[in-house]
Parts: sequence; C-alpha cells; structure tokens
Amino acid sequence: MSREVKITKATYIGGYKIELSFTDGKKNEVNFQPFLEASSHPEVRKYLDVELFKTFSVVDGDLDWNDFDLVFPIFDLYSNKILKSEKRSVHAS
Repeated sequence: MSREVKITKATYIGGYKIELSFTDGKKNEVNFQPFLEASSHPEVRKYLDVELFKTFSVVDGDLDWNDFDLVFPIFDLYSNKILKSEKRSVHAS
C-alpha cells in the first residue's frame, strides 16, 4: 500500500459494517463489531450504540467519528484487519 492511499468514500452497510473505498480503487467491507465488543475502553465501547456508530464521516482521507474521538490507522482499514490491541488500532480521546 502506498502512503498516499486514503479513503474516498465510506458507506454504512448495517450493524457495525462499513464499506470503504480507497483512492487506488480497492474496496473493503469492514466489520467493527468484534473490535468494539472486545474493547474495555468506555470511549470505544460507547460506539456499540449503533446510532452513534453511524455518525462516522471521511475527513481528509481518514474514517472519523466525532472529530477524531475514534479513528483507525489507514493501514488496518486497508488491510481489513482491525486489531484487538487498542494501543495499535485505535485512538480514543
């Protein structure tokens, strides 16, 4: 993956699944449910509320919830491997 690959579009599919489109044409359907359920961090777990989960947007090529309250590394999303380690996979403010 080039360092320049970014998310161009994010489409809510249902549950905790989002289809991501990238600048190189690749598409991934990412299921965030296992990650959210495995987290013990309350700022991450609050996104188990589906209505709150659906408030994501694409900001400067990143998938963002609530002004970077929750954000994942682009490599993890591109690889479709949301790691369970919160320290590597997610930033929670």
